[in-house]
Amino acid sequence: MKHLQNIVREYKETYLNEELFDDTISGEIKHKQKLLLDEKFLPSVGLKSLFNKLLRRSTYPMEVAIVGQFSSGKSTFLNALLSKDILPTGITPVTSKVNYINYSDEYKLKVTYNNGADEYHPLESISNFTDQRYSMEDVKYITLYAPMEILKDISFVDTPGLNSQSLSDTQVTKKILRDVDGIIWLTLLDNAGKESESQVLSEYLENFKDKSLCVLNQKDKFDSKQVETTVGYMQMNFKDFFVQVIPISAKQALDSRVNQKDVLINSALISMQKSFNETSKLYKNEDDLSFFQKEFEIYSENIKAIQNKDNSKDKELMKESNISEVLDFIENTIRPQAKASKEYSIKKELQDICDILIKEYESILGVYESLVEILKSKESEVLVAFDSVTHKHSKALSLTYRQMESIVESVRDAIYENIKQKQSSYYKVEKGIFAQSSIKRYDYESTYVDGEAIMSALFYNNQSLDKQINSALAYSKSIEKQSSEDLKGVFRILKYAIQLWQEPYELIKKHREIASDLEFANTRQFVSKAYENIILPYHRLILTNITYLQKNFAYFHGAFAFSYKQVTQEAIFLIQQKIDIQTTSFEKDPLKYSLSTPTSDEIMEIVKESFSFDKVEAFLTSKRNYLFKTIERSKEEFLEVNTQQIEYVTSKKEIYEQKIKELKDIKLNKESNE
Repeated sequence: MKHLQNIVREYKETYLNEELFDDTISGEIKHKQKLLLDEKFLPSVGLKSLFNKLLRRSTYPMEVAIVGQFSSGKSTFLNALLSKDILPTGITPVTSKVNYINYSDEYKLKVTYNNGADEYHPLESISNFTDQRYSMEDVKYITLYAPMEILKDISFVDTPGLNSQSLSDTQVTKKILRDVDGIIWLTLLDNAGKESESQVLSEYLENFKDKSLCVLNQKDKFDSKQVETTVGYMQMNFKDFFVQVIPISAKQALDSRVNQKDVLINSALISMQKSFNETSKLYKNEDDLSFFQKEFEIYSENIKAIQNKDNSKDKELMKESNISEVLDFIENTIRPQAKASKEYSIKKELQDICDILIKEYESILGVYESLVEILKSKESEVLVAFDSVTHKHSKALSLTYRQMESIVESVRDAIYENIKQKQSSYYKVEKGIFAQSSIKRYDYESTYVDGEAIMSALFYNNQSLDKQINSALAYSKSIEKQSSEDLKGVFRILKYAIQLWQEPYELIKKHREIASDLEFANTRQFVSKAYENIILPYHRLILTNITYLQKNFAYFHGAFAFSYKQVTQEAIFLIQQKIDIQTTSFEKDPLKYSLSTPTSDEIMEIVKESFSFDKVEAFLTSKRNYLFKTIERSKEEFLEVNTQQIEYVTSKKEIYEQKIKELKDIKLNKESNE
């Protein structure tokens, strides 16, 4: 079945271009990595770095911390676990820095300083960086690398003694206990359970029982009864701190393990490899290995001697040391728990990554959502503001109309007052009794319009009408100017609202390192260009309608400012023409037609017609006057622009809504909808 699954996996990866991921925690990390580092999310360097760290962490061996008080034999115990006398020991608390012991193909020592710098040194110089008798304030921690099989699966952490003279030592130790997979509390068998130790355990190990082992060292110095009594006491009184209590002899374990065949063979091999590397540098002929023949023969003899060696005593000593129980605890208790804990921790971190990215995208989404809300909520306010412009100036327009009507009345009055009478006559051929024809003259009183007097009264001798007209046009101009300002005021309602929205978001930044720099940069750019992206279409709309308003006013103004004299003369001509037609009809048939003087109302009608007063009325006071038309046009165009802008911002918002949805799907291990 497994073989078939591998065939299917290989087929999909090769022919379907599908990248498949196994069911391990590394496979889950790689799967999430592929999804979250997709270009559509514009991933940050921080997110990429975090995934690299998670992948490395998923393959790291479990970490076991060795903790204890000063002179409890921690270094000797670690040397026993490593089967080599590597760490320095002594009566002074020599471990002044945290020592990480990791696997490598060769022995080496890395010193990491507080400024982040690393230095590599020979393993033999380790005491220079661990002994508290030397000042090592600049050193942060030390990593010891060794080519030992046990380190492929376990990384040990040698901590400063909890009762050492340095307060910083104990603080460092306390800080790392939370993160390690297992804790081995090492204490001397004759010191176990004392009050000073009880206080230390309460302070440091109270919350770590499930991963803690108590190791009682130096069992070789006491008889079995004493060992049994102490173990029982610790199990009874310190059960809240440890899963198990194991007595050992670190010295016996070290003495036995360093002499075991596999350890001796491995040491000989490493020594031979080192010698070969150093000697080969002196020879240029890579095909000739004769230069190393003698050293290799010595190595071969050593291996034979090791294999033939009787190590039964070492095995017995190893058994007596009881170190195997510690190794069993690490393998059977800490390892399964560490694996589960690591997987849980990494899975939770993958969930947290999704949550962080979702939250960061939600903060970006809020930028667009709040803008959409502003555009929607301000719509009714802007429409009311447009209507208020009409209502505000309706009375002023009526007053302008009355001023224009007064001007027309002045023209009418001047014409009416200057309709004069004069003696006129007409001749008519009449037949007498004897069929003789004679021309007879008839005298009558005719009517005429004194145009010169009217023009003099209105314009030449008196400039009152000019003043009336200029006053009316100036007032109308003030209405037009104020209406334009009021339209700008309507625009400012939306402009100020958007500027208030813009201010807090113009410098919007991500809250977490793993969030996308580019997403936030793009959002800042969008916000900073709020005028170009959002406000400009509204501004153009207002400016266009102000221009429309001004053009209408210019037409109205021109009709009066530049032609009212000609229009007055036209009115005079039309009235005179009407009188002349009436006179002609009268002279033809005085019995049928009569003569009459134009009434004030008749003159008014002609004057209004000459002045196109129906247009003046429609322009100023009708229900659809020029200001009403301008405002209605502005409202229609505003609704159209606002709808377009809402759709535009909504389209931006939907991009982030989709990304948030995809992130939630990734968090829940759902396939993307795309």
